[in-house]
Amino acid sequence: MEENGLTGALSATPDAPRGVFKVTVDDKGRLKLPAAIVEYLQGLGEKKVFITTLDEKEVRIYPLSAWRRTEKLLEEPGEDFSDRQDLAMIASNYGKDDELDGQGRLTLPADLRKELGLEKDEARLRCYQGHLKLVSSQEHERRLEAAKVNLDAKLRALQVKGL
Repeated sequence: MEENGLTGALSATPDAPRGVFKVTVDDKGRLKLPAAIVEYLQGLGEKKVFITTLDEKEVRIYPLSAWRRTEKLLEEPGEDFSDRQDLAMIASNYGKDDELDGQGRLTLPADLRKELGLEKDEARLRCYQGHLKLVSSQEHERRLEAAKVNLDAKLRALQVKGL
């Protein structure tokens, strides 16, 4: 948590855990969250989440307050409203509300588990932009290898920008 410079009080928003966590989806579709993630959600005051996908490649687990903001964004009018409706349709089709149980587990929707190959499998979980991202181990490895392409050039370009 950050300290507020004016009052010295701790802010209400905890820092999200960093890094990638190895997790497992059990035979009942339950995802046991690492203790750091459970503590983070509890620090947000959230036990309820919305579990879905927007791209049929990764599970997105939103604290309900974050999902409400995303939902509002998807409902806003604009020239891309049709695209927003499509994403909202995908989210609704695969999504469901859930709540952390006493052991820090969430149950992933069956259709979502099947579509993303997360049945009884090891997966990778990380915090990103206010929600949790869950991918299969195979998808994680694919993304990691893609990220390594031209890594030196990517690093040099960002170092010029102050990294």
